[in-house]
Amino acid sequence: MAYRVHLENFEGPLDLLLYFIQRDQIDIYDIPIAHITAEYLSYLDLMESLNLSVAGEFILLAATLMHIKARMLLPRAEPLEDEPIADPRQELVQQLLEYQRIKQASEDLSRLAERRRSHFPVGRTIDVEADSMGPGDYLKDVSLFQLVAVFKEVMDRMPSTEPLQISAEPIKLDDRIRIIHQAFGVASRITFLKILQGAGHIQEVVVTFLAILEMMRRGVIVVHQSSAFAEIYLRKTEPEG
Repeated sequence: MAYRVHLENFEGPLDLLLYFIQRDQIDIYDIPIAHITAEYLSYLDLMESLNLSVAGEFILLAATLMHIKARMLLPRAEPLEDEPIADPRQELVQQLLEYQRIKQASEDLSRLAERRRSHFPVGRTIDVEADSMGPGDYLKDVSLFQLVAVFKEVMDRMPSTEPLQISAEPIKLDDRIRIIHQAFGVASRITFLKILQGAGHIQEVVVTFLAILEMMRRGVIVVHQSSAFAEIYLRKTEPEG
């Protein structure tokens, strides 16, 4: 049975577009729609090939992007005097700007709530659970899109054709998890890129990436990043029970 990954805090399609815009330092008011559409479809293909759960709204936005691209390629009628030129991207830009404002407000409220947790009224009794974190909490510092970006970088560097390899047994997820544990050695953290680059061929890269996601889901490791688009690190937490 195919291994399928589902993460509760898998960001939505607008998050993926904003990721491209921030990564490539694109003017949100002048989105190169052909470039963004190609990047978006490429990431969707990659995530589906990894059996990452892709919700219907991702497919809907892909169709929207292709529709906008087609409209921009069609010849336009000359506008009347003083008539504004309609831009097919305008509605998408407004959606992105509104979503960006809501997301920023949500992040600001989350930071306020986090600071509030360290202040308690006098005499209050606090019950601290030993393990109160859910699977989604382990991905709050680094987005799934950033992990996929590093994975895509490694896959792009792999040879397009490989010599025929005959394997007696398929690569097992548990075996890759064990190898990742060994890669840490005595260190408490290791770079995400180094783990992926340690794989010998494409099949190993794919299973290694899925093993990392599974270890994150189990809470065996967490991922963190000092700043946007900086090096991503994997850090060991408590041993598995």
